[in-house]
Amino acid sequence: MFPAIGLVVLIAMVFGGFAITGGALGPVMHAIPHEMLIIGGAAVGALIIGNSGKELKALGGGLGKVFKGPTYKKQDYLDVIFLVSRLMKLLRTDGPIALEPHVEDPKSSSIFSEYPKLQKDKALVYMICDTLRLVVVSSGTLDVHAVEEVMDNSLKTHHHEAMGPAGTLTSLADSLPALGIVAAVLGIVKTMGSIDKPPSVLGGMIGSALVGTFMGVLLAYGIVSPLANRLNQVLEADGAIYGVVKQIIIASLHGHPQPLVIEAARSGIVHSNQPGFAEVFDGLRGK
Repeated sequence: MFPAIGLVVLIAMVFGGFAITGGALGPVMHAIPHEMLIIGGAAVGALIIGNSGKELKALGGGLGKVFKGPTYKKQDYLDVIFLVSRLMKLLRTDGPIALEPHVEDPKSSSIFSEYPKLQKDKALVYMICDTLRLVVVSSGTLDVHAVEEVMDNSLKTHHHEAMGPAGTLTSLADSLPALGIVAAVLGIVKTMGSIDKPPSVLGGMIGSALVGTFMGVLLAYGIVSPLANRLNQVLEADGAIYGVVKQIIIASLHGHPQPLVIEAARSGIVHSNQPGFAEVFDGLRGK
């Protein structure tokens, strides 16, 4: 919502301000399609050169996230606390054998199936199940610090992969001013080939060439770089839920009392998504 509003404000202020101060929009509008063909085409080509199909697909999904915002809301954090707490409680009360079918086949698990949105996040489900599978196969004899190290490595790998689209957009933003100069230089070359034309014609051709530099800078710092920054914010926000999972699992394996484990996880969630104390503990009583 806000990115779309921002784009409208940006375009209105830049072009509207230019028109209000006496600038003629006609020549600019005439030049933009030609300059964008060069700049946009070069940018797309550079993306294809520098990325695999997987990264390009992730970039498309990332742009969707910019306009949709973070995936996880307050209810999802409440659900993940319930989900992981129930699994850890099952491990503590009934042992690894009772937990095993839930982590071996989460799609058929009666516990996981109560949280369909979380169940769709394969990375989240894999992290929960793979970690608890280690506990199951070791019959609870694993050193907790070793489990924490495994989870840290998993989180690091996931974070690096998830942040890829933001890095791609940042690299694109860095290259756009230079691509704008490329378009401008080509425009100047074209102008020099028409040096025998009247000054009024040459002026229009030079102005069109300068639109290339203008568009490269505007796209870089007014659109693509802010999109990259927003995508980075969204991805960081979505990654926070994995930290909640880790905190509950590791603190539970350390043998801390469940109320303390859950409150530590709850209080670490950002306030905009943080469930209330009563919401968590009243909800757990019914589980």
